[in-house]
Amino acid sequence: MTSATPEPDREAPWPADAEEARALQERLAPRVRVEPLDPGAVRLAAGLDVSYGAEELVAAAVVLDAATLEVVAQATARARPSFPYVPGLFAFRELPPLLAALEQLPVRPDVYVCDGYGLAHPRRFGLACHLGVLLDRPVLGVAKNAFVGEAAEPGPLRGAAADLVDGGEVVGRCLRVQDGVKPVYVSVGHRVDLDSACALVLRLSPRYRICEPVRRADQLSRRELTAPGTGTA
Repeated sequence: MTSATPEPDREAPWPADAEEARALQERLAPRVRVEPLDPGAVRLAAGLDVSYGAEELVAAAVVLDAATLEVVAQATARARPSFPYVPGLFAFRELPPLLAALEQLPVRPDVYVCDGYGLAHPRRFGLACHLGVLLDRPVLGVAKNAFVGEAAEPGPLRGAAADLVDGGEVVGRCLRVQDGVKPVYVSVGHRVDLDSACALVLRLSPRYRICEPVRRADQLSRRELTAPGTGTA
């Protein structure tokens, strides 16, 4: 099967340690492009997530029809972690298996939604930015908690939002996706702006706090983690 996912730009090997990883983030961060994306034009949205076991992990990619939220395609990749657990450097632990899962997809998503951060990161280059730069495709991050910065509590109704600010810079948005439910934290990854990212997250979150593509990817990765075999869905 020929993958419909763009071939990643892997100009350098994966770093061997945390110092090299931070240096690579700082070198690639200027490549992030912040630009408008029409949420209504998105037809296929891919959710990405990783689940961890005692000695291995499973990365999952689930592509949904953005209009119906029906699953169009999905894939998983099972691996042993190849990089240590270091806050701020999760991309080096999770991107290799996520890319392996994406390469199996028979369709090309219009946008990718990561369970994690984009610009809301100490070096402004979280997982969503890294994936976006590698693929040169629209990517955004949605997280349950803020990694950096502070935001006021948004209003109680769906759609209420408050800027997430770190060092005087707006790096994301605290967004209420369901009435009276804890907000999520949205940040730009690549080739999307914050307004577009938030509008898309609302479109993809009609019922639950976690947007549907990521929720489905979480379910799939957890299910495959406990299943025997190679992890290909």
